[in-house]
This record gives sequence, structure tokens and C-alpha cells, in this order.
Amino acid sequence: MVEEIVYCKFLEWLAEDIPFWDATSELLPENISCKAVVLAKEDGVAACTEEIAYILQRLGLEVAVLKKSGEEFRLGEILLEIKGNMRKVLSAERLVLNILSHTCGIATATRRLVEKVKKISPRTRIAATRKTLPGLRYFEKKAVEAGGGDTHRLSLSDMILIKDNHLKYFKSVKSAVEKAKEKNSFYRKIEVEVSNLNEAIEAAEAGADIVMLDNFTPEEVAETIKVLEEKGLRNRVLIEVSGGVTEENIVKYAKAQPDVISLGILTHSAKAVDLSLEVTGVWK
Repeated sequence: MVEEIVYCKFLEWLAEDIPFWDATSELLPENISCKAVVLAKEDGVAACTEEIAYILQRLGLEVAVLKKSGEEFRLGEILLEIKGNMRKVLSAERLVLNILSHTCGIATATRRLVEKVKKISPRTRIAATRKTLPGLRYFEKKAVEAGGGDTHRLSLSDMILIKDNHLKYFKSVKSAVEKAKEKNSFYRKIEVEVSNLNEAIEAAEAGADIVMLDNFTPEEVAETIKVLEEKGLRNRVLIEVSGGVTEENIVKYAKAQPDVISLGILTHSAKAVDLSLEVTGVWK
């Protein structure tokens, strides 16, 4: 079912690129076939190659996946081999490359941060956020997963996450958590975004499952975790650090050993990996 949804999205995007017909590809005879490869022009981590293969197969093309999601590749290596009608291959070329360049970029950035943090704090997970582009959430979240990261919430339906704007209605963090526990289903976790040490303590004491330390400095994170340990609350909650975390300072946050470090930059600012599609053979 997921594959079908992804395929339908691809067709929508393809229709945007070809609203009537591909004026250039129609210069080619209808019965011309070709072999093409998706080639890496720099090192990276593969992501969503299986999904792209499925989509192209649905379009009537033969596809071999040479680099599965999560596998590393080097400059000059082939990610996909494609065979079939040349018009179809060339019409889908740019969309295929746009998606794979983006997803591989996300997976590559995620892998880099996961490995950097693992050296300091093996228990700490690197997670994405909901800062995804409309229509691309599936691909972007799968790319984070391919890089070894945690997808975090896939949607607003997954978990109760009480943020600062929600707290403006409630009298306190405690009352917000109490309301959440009253309304919540048994299977959903409750997370609270807090802005200072006192709110973190209040959230933990009120029974929140996860406490998000929002825009805390590394020193403030370390102090908050220390105080929660002293009060016997640390093992009752997961500690997530979010806001203000960059590749340059993430190690400082990891030293405090939070359970999760979440970063919007994984999905909204990851550098695309340079890929190309090259036709390597043509026949009738």
C-alpha cells in the first residue's frame, strides 16, 4: 500500500514536469530502447533506491538496485541500472535524480552525525523532526532511517507532544500533562517541550514519557540531567535535546548523554549528493 502511494506521488510530480508531452524526448523513435545507470559523482550513503526501482518498474522499465538503502557508495560507483524504452527513461531522468540526490544527501548527513555522536555517547539516538517538505515526508524520513537515524514522529497522530504554544493555554506543565494523560490512548507516549530546568522537573514528576529540552545550551542540558538524576527522576523519562544543535556543536551535547538529539537540519538543510544518469547503450 505504501509503495502504491509513493508511486502515485511520483506520477503527480511527473505530470508537473510533463503537463502535455516531453517535446525533446519525442524526437526519438517510439521503439528505441536504452541502458542507463545512476552514477555517483561523490561519496555518500544510498537511500530510497528500492522505492525508485519500484516506481520505474511500474513504468515498464527493468531496474537493478546495486546500492541498497543504507549502503555506502564511492565516487564512480553505480546505484541503479535501468533498461527499457528510451523516451520513458529520459522523461523520468530529472525527477529520479532530484529525489535520489536529496534522499542520499539526507542519509549521508545523518550517517555522519550518528557516527560522530556514537563515539561520545553510544546510547544517544540521532533523530529527525517534522521539518519536512510537503509531499516528501516519506522519502525524507526513510532517508534518515537509511542513514542510521531515528524517524521521530511521522505525523501529528503518532504522539502527544506538548509544545510552548500549547502551554500558553494551560496553567502549568503539570496541568498539561494531566490533561494529556486523561485524553490519551494507552499506546501513545506523551512528550513535553520545556524551556528551563524547573519545567523539566515538573514534566518528569507529572509523568511525561519524554522531556524535550528546547534550545538549552550543552551546559544547561548537563545540569538538567544531573538534577533529574539527583531527584531520582532520570530513569523515569527519556531526555530529548532539540533546537540550536548543529554539526559543529553536537559533540558537546552528546557529552551529557541525552537519549535523543533531534535536528531539523537533517531534512531541511542536508546537502544533496551529486548523482548523474548516463545512457550507456542504445538499440532498437
